[in-house]
Amino acid sequence: MPEQTHLSDPIYPLSENPSSLAVWLTSADQTVLFQRQSKDLRFADHANDSPVITVDTERKYQVMEGFGFSLTGGSAMLISRLPAPDRSALLRELFLPEGDGIGVSFLRLSIGASDLSERCFTYNDRPAGQSDFELVHFDIEAGDREVIPLLREILAINPEIRIMSTAWSAPTWMKTNQSFVGGKLRPDCYAVYAAYLVKYLKAMRDRGITVHAITPQNEPLNQKNDPSMLMEAAEQAEFIKNHLGPALQAAELSDVELFCWDHNCDVPEYPLEVFADADARRYLAGSAWHLYGGDISALSEVHQLYPEMKLYFTEQWVGSDGQFGGDLMWHVKNVLIGSMRNWSRVVLEWNLASDPFCRPHTPGGEARCVGALTIGEDVARNVAYYVIAHAAKFVRPGSVRIYSDEHESLPNVAFLTPAGYIVLIALNENAESRPFTIQFQEENVVATLPANAVATYVWWAA
Repeated sequence: MPEQTHLSDPIYPLSENPSSLAVWLTSADQTVLFQRQSKDLRFADHANDSPVITVDTERKYQVMEGFGFSLTGGSAMLISRLPAPDRSALLRELFLPEGDGIGVSFLRLSIGASDLSERCFTYNDRPAGQSDFELVHFDIEAGDREVIPLLREILAINPEIRIMSTAWSAPTWMKTNQSFVGGKLRPDCYAVYAAYLVKYLKAMRDRGITVHAITPQNEPLNQKNDPSMLMEAAEQAEFIKNHLGPALQAAELSDVELFCWDHNCDVPEYPLEVFADADARRYLAGSAWHLYGGDISALSEVHQLYPEMKLYFTEQWVGSDGQFGGDLMWHVKNVLIGSMRNWSRVVLEWNLASDPFCRPHTPGGEARCVGALTIGEDVARNVAYYVIAHAAKFVRPGSVRIYSDEHESLPNVAFLTPAGYIVLIALNENAESRPFTIQFQEENVVATLPANAVATYVWWAA
């Protein structure tokens, strides 16, 4: 029998009955939005003839490291403009799991501008025709100035937040086309670009912000975004093994994990080519992924070949032309459940916040990106907020994915948390409600998942 302290845990509030199973629900029609159901379920000896999802803590898979969003420059600007009391309440809701909080535990940053900054910039921009190989003009406050102060507020609320940073472009003077859009890193600038990334990491630490992981290039095969930079697999391997990896070691930053790729599931050959270079692989922790192309099963293909390499799912946007219900079903199935069943340790949706007109963005950046929050006269919570909430609040860092039966009609994934709870996320994307049985340690609970809905089930494992 678990102690009362477990049953009254503020993150996992269960009833007095140790056999209770609490349920949080979100429906496609938005009548229920991440709402705890008033009636807990109960385990018992009996079952019925409905489909069974067996959960088994003895079969363990990857350890989870976090869930969250990208704190873009635009997101930081919009949140920072909120009145201090409103901003504080919102940050506590986002970054604490207790009470009404959703427990975001992982953030992605851009190194310099992303396409959801107000303008393109890097931390070492120079007038046309000039360069700075000594990086004497490096300036961590060259743009997106709200990011660092807001991160300090976030870390004061939750110091355990993990941070990953990604570059959209090197400074234009380091590039073959001297432009923020497209072009490649000049071969004679590989070393100075590695030094630039090291300088960024140190500047952030000087300001009390530890970046835990980086990728050297966002979407390295996308040369149309604003900003962007093309970096072929062989070029990335060369940059990592001969420049960035050694530079991190020389700067005593070996604790910063280095990830390759950071692009779509339709080109798994790219990270496999980088991993195949043993000299590059020794500096790498893993590969990062998006799902604008391909199938999420690509992650498992890479895991089977390099099981020691971590997999992070780092980006998926929501477009303004989408619908809440359809986006909820697709993102929960593919991004949330799909990536974790295929070995991802991190799940990040894209932009944390935008305004009602999907701003800000660079002149050539994506103009239809809906944030997890829309910040205008008030703050609205959008579909990505609920997708992440269903996992982030309960599947705390250090949780391990465990076995659960696969059902095509009931996509699901299960975890054992460090506090000793079981978390099961299940999706019903059908037009009718679906009864099913959760089986755990030879006991059963009969649940009914409403049509077009996602549910998180939480119970004590003892």
